[in-house]
Amino acid sequence: MKIAILGAMQEEVEPLLAYFKNIKEIKLAGNIYYLADYKNHQLVIAYSKIGKVFASLSATMMLEHFGAEILLFSGVAGGINKNLKIGDLIYATKLAQHDLDITAFGHPFGYVPEGKVFVETDNKLNQIAKDVADELSLKLQGGVIATGDQFVNSNERKEWIEKTFNADALEMEGASVAVVCDSMNIPFFVLRAISDEADGNADFDFDTFLDSSAKISADFLIKMVDKI
Repeated sequence: MKIAILGAMQEEVEPLLAYFKNIKEIKLAGNIYYLADYKNHQLVIAYSKIGKVFASLSATMMLEHFGAEILLFSGVAGGINKNLKIGDLIYATKLAQHDLDITAFGHPFGYVPEGKVFVETDNKLNQIAKDVADELSLKLQGGVIATGDQFVNSNERKEWIEKTFNADALEMEGASVAVVCDSMNIPFFVLRAISDEADGNADFDFDTFLDSSAKISADFLIKMVDKI
């Protein structure tokens, strides 16, 4: 099976690439895609760069050009559910675009005609993730993830997103990847490690956190591939 694994930043995919010795690099549409064989699967791995447009472009390339049949996305996210702490893992049950707004035409936030506010992830992949979390003794919870082309550091904005979308975490790529996969009938999964808490008061070294969470995510995704 051809499986796509996508992150937003280079640091998020480097630990994953370390698993493989023979990697083929292909430059396409302003990005680099890494091809590797793993057991009975062909993997295409990439980091999209930050934001919805780059994430959509990379996801589309992975599906259309490389023929991926499943897409796994991992990265970091900000917590807006007060129960989420730094380092916690959350998988998306569904995703929405919190910055999509045509309410002036009578539509709800996050909706465009012929579209929908929420895109749901694949139940089978989510169950595989829960099984992997149990095996690795990792805490993993499901929840709603909201996506927008902005780094949100306003508590007022976070509270609005939580209330409007019943969201648990927010980031800058997931929902756009979800729209692409949903439109092409491709099963997909989104995993996020929480990098900051709802109150924004946590003091920590983000670079150190990014390195450690990327390694945890890489191990997690490889275990998922083993079960697919």
